[in-house]
Amino acid sequence: MPGKSAAKLGIGVVGCGNISMTYLRNAALFGEVELRACADISPDMAALRASEYGIRALSVDKLLADPEIDLVLNLTIPAAHFDISLSALSAGKHVFTEKPLATSASDGRRLVAEAAERGLLLGSAPDTFLGAAGRWARRLMDDGAIGRAVTGTAFMMGRGMEHWHPNPQFYYQPGGGPVFDMGPYYLTMLVNLLGPVARVMAMATRGQEERLIIAEGPYRNTSFKVGTPTNILSLLEFSSGATVTFGASWAVFRHSNHPIELHGTEGSLRLPDPDTFGGTVSLSERGADWADFHSESELYGACNWPYAAPDRANYRMLGVADLSRALTTGRKPRASGELALHVLEIMEAILASGESRESVAVYATVDQPPLLQEDEAASLLA
Repeated sequence: MPGKSAAKLGIGVVGCGNISMTYLRNAALFGEVELRACADISPDMAALRASEYGIRALSVDKLLADPEIDLVLNLTIPAAHFDISLSALSAGKHVFTEKPLATSASDGRRLVAEAAERGLLLGSAPDTFLGAAGRWARRLMDDGAIGRAVTGTAFMMGRGMEHWHPNPQFYYQPGGGPVFDMGPYYLTMLVNLLGPVARVMAMATRGQEERLIIAEGPYRNTSFKVGTPTNILSLLEFSSGATVTFGASWAVFRHSNHPIELHGTEGSLRLPDPDTFGGTVSLSERGADWADFHSESELYGACNWPYAAPDRANYRMLGVADLSRALTTGRKPRASGELALHVLEIMEAILASGESRESVAVYATVDQPPLLQEDEAASLLA
């Protein structure tokens, strides 16, 4: 489904909140995609983004019907992901959505099936595993740097959202919480490095039954009830036989756990925060001192965010560029709907196990996405 500009995929953005600015800014980096329109539940917000980036502001219905739009970039809140993505697929558009793919695995499966039936591509964030740090780690794993992976840890721990977000209530309801909000970054990176998960065991609690909003804004000093677990410890059993402890908590003020560590028969690997594209990957071969692989000088590893004083790498839109290339080559996108569905099923299994206190099988499987080689990574740029 070519766009009107030759060899460019016409992008229509639905959802013009804070995260949209990074996507919209980064679109100019990539040569095969072109922003054409945006829509939002707030017409004023859509008009603002349209004026900032020189695109058209449309209603959602008009954007979905627009022949210049080849792919809908779904940046709505998680509760709207399924409806917007399904509507876009039904309108004959390819889709790339922010994480999670949907708020339930059943809805995720429906999206994957709908895209397949219509011959459309479906992709989903996170695409951070395609960044410089993720590529370093994947190359080391593929080269056998730690031998056969045996065990590991992954920790996402923090205070939560109410101390900085002016309207954080939705983060603490079903479809939110630390597993659904931040888990996709960690779990996608683990599946990228280790392959699919077969079974999980978990324990889940709510650190607090109510949260007090202290961020500036209209809800400051008001409380709300928590509707989903906010403190989860889980054990992931991979099909390969590796076992990894994954902890996700919004009940932690400070900690010293590394984001991801993997240990194998020949060594250990340490990864930076998978919510960013860059950072330092460290390897210890058979107990030797850590050897650091710095990604700041690598493609999609340089600091570019926050914009005013960049101190980390954020290249969101890379997954959309990879999907665009997949359209021309006939392969699956690396940040595919199938990968996102597998991660969604893992997250759902974690919460189900946390409630039942029993192990839960993850029946669907997925192939590891192929490594994004450096020459192809460079060829995506404008």
